[in-house]
Order: sequence, then structure tokens, then C-alpha cells
Amino acid sequence: MKKTQVTTKTIPAQIVNGFVTGGIGGNPAGVVLDADELSDSEMLSIAAKIGLSETAFVSSSDTEGFKLDFFTPNRRIAHCGHATIATFSYLAELGRISDGETSKETVDGPRKISIKNGAAYMEQLAPKYRMPGDWEKDDVMLADVLQSLGINESDLNISISPLFVNTGNSFIVVGVEDGNTLSGLKPDFDLISVISEKLDLIGYYVFTTDSNATDKDATTRMFAPRYAIDEESATGMAAGPLACVLHDYLHIDKDKFLIEQGRFMEPASPSLITVELSVENGKVQNLMAGGHGKVSKSLSIDY
Repeated sequence: MKKTQVTTKTIPAQIVNGFVTGGIGGNPAGVVLDADELSDSEMLSIAAKIGLSETAFVSSSDTEGFKLDFFTPNRRIAHCGHATIATFSYLAELGRISDGETSKETVDGPRKISIKNGAAYMEQLAPKYRMPGDWEKDDVMLADVLQSLGINESDLNISISPLFVNTGNSFIVVGVEDGNTLSGLKPDFDLISVISEKLDLIGYYVFTTDSNATDKDATTRMFAPRYAIDEESATGMAAGPLACVLHDYLHIDKDKFLIEQGRFMEPASPSLITVELSVENGKVQNLMAGGHGKVSKSLSIDY
């Protein structure tokens, strides 16, 4: 009986940490360049083998500077902040782009990208909010969200209710009173995943503005088990919604926010995300979230 020969291909990939601070920390993303010939199933397989929370696949675009496809280990995702910052920082390092504006094509439409001194910034949309009372029609109660984090209403920042926020991807943004509460969260990942499925979320972004916990505008933790990410150390697509909440609901009258993430995860991987809001007549019109990237490792992936 003749054996069927299986042909294995190999493609280079980089591990690039997005949103590093002082050249360290950040959130690692896979970056695969020149991915024009890869199918969706091949990209998913490669992302699973790389095994990071997200991998960006870069190919040519007829309409924008580059086309980016994002995959977690188990599914496609429309956007990814840290993988975008990792990709465009790496492209700048290679000399494929220079300071100024470019853009990315995604399955969810085009987004503007800006390069400033090697740092990359990505565009997000004006925020859309849903209050807890509106979640009930999707069979989600505020008490369910609190239970999934192992906290009570008394642990919340009394100035702000948990909010559903979308600036391109959807998150529940939860403000807690202090750093002790943030570090002591006991996430129930199964319950978070169920709630995320019902509300079509990427996940939760939990923050505190406690000055004893951070010298930035906020320090945060992010949980997205629905996308096989229990916790990650930098999430640009969540920092954007948080900056909008700080501006619109905590009434912090500024257009530039510094968001820290990863300090309270195990092991710690401190990251810094800069969010610049475009505000007209008191309303956020759009925003740019960005930071620096750094290559940490080169790989060869069989698929």
C-alpha cells in the first residue's frame, strides 16, 4: 500500500513584545511577515503553535499600507492592540516604514497607524457604552460579573459603575477601589468566559486609579478566557476604552492618558500604553493607543 506523503512547510516568525516600558516587560505577540499565501486554517495552526495570546499575520493590501490578520490560539480576532504595536514597531525597525502615517486593513475595516520615533500608535473608534441594566436582556447581571471576579459591590470604585465599552472590540471595564483589591482578584475563568460569550466580549479590563498602586493614570488587569487568554500584560484595545471611561465618566479633563498593565499579574510584566483622545465639544471622536515594541526571539514554525 502506497503511503501518502505529507509536505511540511516552514515559515519564520518573530516574538515581539508590545508596549514595553524602559525596554523591558510588555506583552509578547507573534509576528509573521509576508503572509500573503497563507489560508485562514494555516494562520490558525501557526498561531496555535506559536502559543501566544495573539499572532499578527502581515500581507500586502490593495487599499491600505498593510493587511493584518490576527489569530489567538483558538480563533480569529478582529483587532489586537499589542500585536499591532509589535508589528509596526518591528516594521519600523526593519526600515519597511518610517515616521509618519500609514494604515492597516483588517476584517473590521481600515485603521490609521502613526509612527513616532519608532513607537507605533493605532486608531480606535469613538466609544459606545452599555450600562449594567442593559446587560439583563442578554441574561447577564452585575452580580454575575462581580462573582466572576471574586469581589463585592463594596470593592468597586464608588465613582463609576462597571461599563460595557466598545471602541472596535468590546470589553467590560470595572473600576476597583485600590491596588489591594486589584491584586487580590480571584477570577472564575469559566464564568468570565460564559459572560463574555453572552455579551460578545473580548474580556474584562479591571482598573484602579489608586495613587498608592501606580504613578500612572491607572493600573490594570485584563482577563479574556473566551479567547484562550486567562490574563495578559498589555492590551491596547482595552486601554482605549478605559481612557474613554476616565474622560467621560470620571471626568478627568485631559486628552492623553498613561495606562499601566501587568504589574499585578503572576509573573509580573509591567507594560505602558499611551492613549491620545481626539475630543470635540466634550465628546471623544476617536483615539490613538500606542507604545514601543521590542523583538525578543526568532522562530521557525512548521505548518
